[in-house]
Amino acid sequence: MPEVNSKPVAVQMLEITEHHAGQRVDNFLLTYLKGVPKSRVYRILRKGEVRVNRSRIKADYRLQVGDQVRIPPIRVAEREAPPGPSPRLQQLLEGSILFEDDSMLVINKPAGLAVHGGSGVSLGLIESLRAARPDQPFLELVHRLDRETSGCLMVAKKRSALRHLQDEMRDGRVKKVYQALVCGRWPKGMKRVDVPLRKNELKSGERVVRVDGEGKASVTHFAVLERFDRHTLMEATLETGRTHQIRVHSQFAGCPLAGDDKYGDEECNRQLRQSGLKRMFLHAVKLQFKGPDGQKLSIEAPLPEELSHVLVRLR
Repeated sequence: MPEVNSKPVAVQMLEITEHHAGQRVDNFLLTYLKGVPKSRVYRILRKGEVRVNRSRIKADYRLQVGDQVRIPPIRVAEREAPPGPSPRLQQLLEGSILFEDDSMLVINKPAGLAVHGGSGVSLGLIESLRAARPDQPFLELVHRLDRETSGCLMVAKKRSALRHLQDEMRDGRVKKVYQALVCGRWPKGMKRVDVPLRKNELKSGERVVRVDGEGKASVTHFAVLERFDRHTLMEATLETGRTHQIRVHSQFAGCPLAGDDKYGDEECNRQLRQSGLKRMFLHAVKLQFKGPDGQKLSIEAPLPEELSHVLVRLR
């Protein structure tokens, strides 16, 4: 059998900075020791081979700034490095930043780019950002957008900022506003869709969300921005943030999203392709929230040209 390349085996001593403070030690190790089986990580924790400040700790111990973490000699199989982002993609992402300070940034995510790698995607937005900023020790997604959805996406540059922003989202204090073109004429008076959604996974691994009484509570607020002969431009504001929520709630209202291959109307999509629509018409246009430093922020991402051109043709 060929030998497996591995990193040098030696005791490691790591000092915890603010970027990892508050994180569970098991989650820290699973990230730091990529390539080591999960069972092995938990075994060295149980045996006391991992020590913090020379003391044994449990897997749920939360790291503090200044903690000295001892990691025992452990072989980590070297993996072939995944291809990095092209200079063009790096330039596109850096040019798409709408807001940035010391603790976070908001980027105007391009349509067609997954937020992270996995499920057949080797390189996502967050991996590309990390590769473009090798000196940035911490970059984590605060929330997600579907691959075909463009617009405002928050990325934390500190763990404290990540916790703050996710707490704000969980408590409903982050306002997320989208623009969407739907097929058909939106029903008059329908301003709120409140139906539970349940996520299912098909045998192929594809995720499909359905309206289901046993699902999670889901609420979207809708407002008509402009009516066309056979389509309606909508503003959608999320009260909850379920997977595919706007897409499924629009379908439930009888007006599926334009260009949506999963929940949409095939004939409507075919006609709109002739008007130049090559993607799903869903754009995260605005975020309003309190930043980690206490400032009130309102960030907007202009509608992409390829979507604006579709509206011009419909008019």
